[in-house]
Amino acid sequence: MKEKILIVEDEFIVANDLKIMLIKAGYQITGIASSVVQARRLIAENKPNWVLLDIMLKGDLTGIDLAWELREINLPFLYISANTNQSTLEAVKETQPYGFMVKPFRERDLIVMLDIAKYRFGIEEGGGFVKTSDHGIIEGIIGKSNSLQDVIEKIRVVAPTHTSVLVVGESGTGKEKVAHSVHELSERKDQPIVVVNCAALPHSLIKSELFGHEKGSFTGANAMRIGKFEQADGGTIFLDEIGELPLDSQVKLLRVLQEKEIERLGGNKTIKVNVRIVAATNRSLEKEVAEGRFRLDLYYRLNVFPIELPPLRERKEDIELLAHFFLTKYASASRRNITSISAQALDQLHNYNWPGNIRELEHLIERSVLLAKTAEIENFDLPNIIEKPFDQPQGQLKSMEEMERDHILNALQNSGGKVSGIGGAAELLKMQPQTLYSKMKKLGIDKGYK
Repeated sequence: MKEKILIVEDEFIVANDLKIMLIKAGYQITGIASSVVQARRLIAENKPNWVLLDIMLKGDLTGIDLAWELREINLPFLYISANTNQSTLEAVKETQPYGFMVKPFRERDLIVMLDIAKYRFGIEEGGGFVKTSDHGIIEGIIGKSNSLQDVIEKIRVVAPTHTSVLVVGESGTGKEKVAHSVHELSERKDQPIVVVNCAALPHSLIKSELFGHEKGSFTGANAMRIGKFEQADGGTIFLDEIGELPLDSQVKLLRVLQEKEIERLGGNKTIKVNVRIVAATNRSLEKEVAEGRFRLDLYYRLNVFPIELPPLRERKEDIELLAHFFLTKYASASRRNITSISAQALDQLHNYNWPGNIRELEHLIERSVLLAKTAEIENFDLPNIIEKPFDQPQGQLKSMEEMERDHILNALQNSGGKVSGIGGAAELLKMQPQTLYSKMKKLGIDKGYK
């Protein structure tokens, strides 16, 4: 049975070209909508399987507004847009689409994007992200926050497959640890995992490092060299800071993903490799694509299953667990009898914003263990600590976060649980639906609004 696609695009020529391409590829087009209002009607009438969505549409509502509604009804969607400024890309990312195509595009790119989007959606629907029997524990990943548990469940879903994984997050959030966890929970765990820091490779040697070279292939190549991909054969290669790869090396990497083979520099034969790729970046690859620094086709191939790591400032409930984990680790390593952290010191950790994330916390604990004069760490030497303006007995005032949570819950109750659209909580609170969804996720307000 042909999959049904709704095209939401206000430019007739673009919409018609899309229709022709998709019909040729075997899809059924259930209609073309030029506005959110028209799209809602066609969705209700024709029940499409997928929606291709432009951002700028006729009327007051944008494609991003419609995207939040599609998420509520679990209807998968992809963006096709010429709008690639930073603020738009950030708003798009919040809606968690299954793909983003920049106009103009090739027919082949469109079909590849849809294939990858369907594969990702199938994994998520099939896996269901059901909580595991061991309560979401993965060795070395510390924390109980909802955002971290989502990461753990995604690792457990994708690890047993052969799917490429893209780990996204700020520096210091633990991207390499996620890569190792994906490897260790896969059937490749007895084979090597090879780590490559793409940012640390000299541009002149990148191809040689990744794919190897034959003797005499360039000045100084005095012997044959096995590259990282051959070293990882049968296992996993972790490409950290993938956004730093130059465009000519991206072409070579794309071939490995597509053909599962490499060529050493100076060689004249292809070598088959069986490698699972886990890539990581702290950059917005969508922005890199839009600005011509990262290949769109490579982005599609890598972004089959993205895992986004939250910064530490958004999971502060995990700080105490992490601090005690690192305390035990470094007290044991330095053979020092440091056993606890004072309440005042813990308050310092909670009030700090952690620009360096978990890595910064780990280094702070290691340093503090070495400097501690008693068995308890009494305070931390942190820059720009946010002190409480005055001492207030507990229970008398709610925190700003608690007040914000109560305000959002009140708006949801008044809207009957509706988030976006006319009469929704976003309208009552005078904010964009994507902003409200982001705040709900941060504050732990689930779909049941509890």
